[in-house]
Amino acid sequence: MSETLNRILFWVLAVCSLAADQSSKYVIFDMLSDPVSNHVRTLFQSQESGGFHLVAQFQYDLETRQMKKDLYGNPIPYVNQGALFGFLGNHQSLANGLFAVISCAAAMAIVFWSTQKGSTSSLALSIALGFILGGTLGNFYDRLVFNGVRDFLHWNYFFDWPVFNLADCWLVGGACLLMLLAFQTPKENAKSIETPLV
Repeated sequence: MSETLNRILFWVLAVCSLAADQSSKYVIFDMLSDPVSNHVRTLFQSQESGGFHLVAQFQYDLETRQMKKDLYGNPIPYVNQGALFGFLGNHQSLANGLFAVISCAAAMAIVFWSTQKGSTSSLALSIALGFILGGTLGNFYDRLVFNGVRDFLHWNYFFDWPVFNLADCWLVGGACLLMLLAFQTPKENAKSIETPLV
């Protein structure tokens, strides 16, 4: 695949993954905003091993036990102000600001990389960085607008995983692909290996 097509694929993946992340967050939090649902929708459940759930958490007033709402009457979501697995979540505003800056710097670095000659010569690298950019921008938007990241996917089948979102999936998937590429033997090195003379 030519470098031009790789660059197009990079941007398509970045935009589509960002759109999927944000649309899923808005749809799920709107769908589960009714307190009658307990803000949970089960996708599958096993009595012995747990299951997979959609979980929308909201901020509640401790005195009235009513959901807090913004100026437009929309329920205010409870957000993760740390990083993956709630890292630094106890430091709230500091953590959110720090990770917002890191996300912005990472996004700018990836965009700058995409403009460099030869940067998109690798299809796998273009795919990995497209997903990473989309995931980074998805959570960066949340940090700017909601002062933290909206999580809603809860996997507790056989093991209980911290609640996450699609942007986290894109980030982890892209990072894993980068790791695979790092351990892959370059074709140039493979061609340079000479067979011993007999």
